Amino acid sequence: MRKRSWMKLLTLVLLLSMALIGCSKGTTGESKNTKEKETKTETEAKKGGTLVFGRGGDSTSLDPAATTEGESFKVTVNIYETLLNFGDQDTELHPGLATEWNVSEDGLVYTLKLREGVKFHDDTDFNADAVVFNFERWKAGNKEQFYYYNSQFGDTIKEVKAVDPLTVQITLNRPLAPFFKNLAMSPFAIASPEAIKKYGDKFMENPVGTGPFKFKEWKRNDKITLVKNENYWQEGLPKLDSVIFRVIPENSARLNALNAGEVDLIDGVNFSDVPQIEANKDLQVFNRPSLNVGYVGLTSTRGPLKEKLVRQALNHAVDKQALIDAFYAGAAEPAKNPMPPVVAGYNDEVQDYEYNPEKAKQLLAEAGYPDGFEMELWAMPVARPYMPDGKKVAEAIQANFAAIGVKAKIVSYEWGTYLDKARLGEADSFLLGWTGDNGDADNFLYVLLDQDSIGSNNYTYYKNPKVHELLIKAQSTVDQAEREKLYKEAQVIIKEDAPWIPLVHSQPALAGRADIANFLPHPTGSDLLSNVEFK
Repeated sequence: MRKRSWMKLLTLVLLLSMALIGCSKGTTGESKNTKEKETKTETEAKKGGTLVFGRGGDSTSLDPAATTEGESFKVTVNIYETLLNFGDQDTELHPGLATEWNVSEDGLVYTLKLREGVKFHDDTDFNADAVVFNFERWKAGNKEQFYYYNSQFGDTIKEVKAVDPLTVQITLNRPLAPFFKNLAMSPFAIASPEAIKKYGDKFMENPVGTGPFKFKEWKRNDKITLVKNENYWQEGLPKLDSVIFRVIPENSARLNALNAGEVDLIDGVNFSDVPQIEANKDLQVFNRPSLNVGYVGLTSTRGPLKEKLVRQALNHAVDKQALIDAFYAGAAEPAKNPMPPVVAGYNDEVQDYEYNPEKAKQLLAEAGYPDGFEMELWAMPVARPYMPDGKKVAEAIQANFAAIGVKAKIVSYEWGTYLDKARLGEADSFLLGWTGDNGDADNFLYVLLDQDSIGSNNYTYYKNPKVHELLIKAQSTVDQAEREKLYKEAQVIIKEDAPWIPLVHSQPALAGRADIANFLPHPTGSDLLSNVEFK
């Protein structure tokens, strides 16, 4: 048989075979559409996909107004939105749910123009009435219910009213210099009024905002799942289809999960693990701009800690540089003030308590405790940017205290319980820290150490009338140079009173897959994931 004849026969056989295959599947057109659909799905999966974020602890609430801890804000910043936004990696102000904002010359009336056409996840309208509803809700709650509202605003807000559907006017009783920056903080995100009415006390488990992701599921101490908001007002966002926040308490276990491909992104990276991550071509390191402080709180209403000399002695007992060398791989600096040096108003003239066990013993003797005393030292059960391993840091500090005759029993609790009990003043001493919410000194000094914040974020129950006077004056002063002068004066007094042992300002590290793009860790610790995608 000649080659041409053979080819004709082969072609005929192939055509018959294709026809038979077409009959078995339906029409040839259906087969083609199926193939195109499969190809399209693969493309969409590559463009969207699911990001699994491994973190050290579970959230305590998904109602941002009713919590103070970062594991909650890490999730809620992606569900809700605030009236004003911070920059991608700083605390400069940008439009959010409000597009314009201004303040009267006397610093008492704040006016915001709202974004048009925004919907909550339950398809109800975002408008001025919704903003008023949220402020009235926060104001009606007590200090324990809405910690941040009371610590940031207290009784400063006189009235919040809707001028028209897209204009809100807020009148204060006195000027509040960081007012607009406060509005950009996660706790003051705007929630759906209808959802709050519908769920009541269960709203913390059924969050509804206007953000890029919608809440789907929360399995306590396991995972929280968010899905793409298909009707998000920012066109083209979010880029991911879903985000899963997984709880993996141990730092090393989170890194193992990342290496195994079980998660895509992790925080709380051990500083000593950074070199090996950088050497792995399949992974990358992300650095969070530093805006934090880790500290030992000394509850000033309990036992020997009521005495200032005792608190000063404990400050002299701690070897901060040894802690940095052992647990931070040098990626931190010793702290001497309750706020980091990058915050305006930081007082670099303050002299830190030197590491001096003999001086510590001398102060204890002067205070009437020549043989030391016994107390509890609470260790954080979760890793935080300022505290990579609470238990080990506590053990090191326990040894420092033992060297001056103070026997510290290490105690810990589940994270939510730990925070609640410490807030109620039940700890003698405790490890904790703070990542700034808005980059203002007020957010460290007033929120953490003013007498107004006792029962909310002032866990040490520290009270000094002069400090209170300075901090309130700084809040009410528009002149930034004058504010900084007042904050510097307050830091001198706080250092002398020693309600804390400031430990470190860390430079936190995160790690993720090499193909993650557009992830920009925020200094506040609340990471917006709407622009994140896989390459």
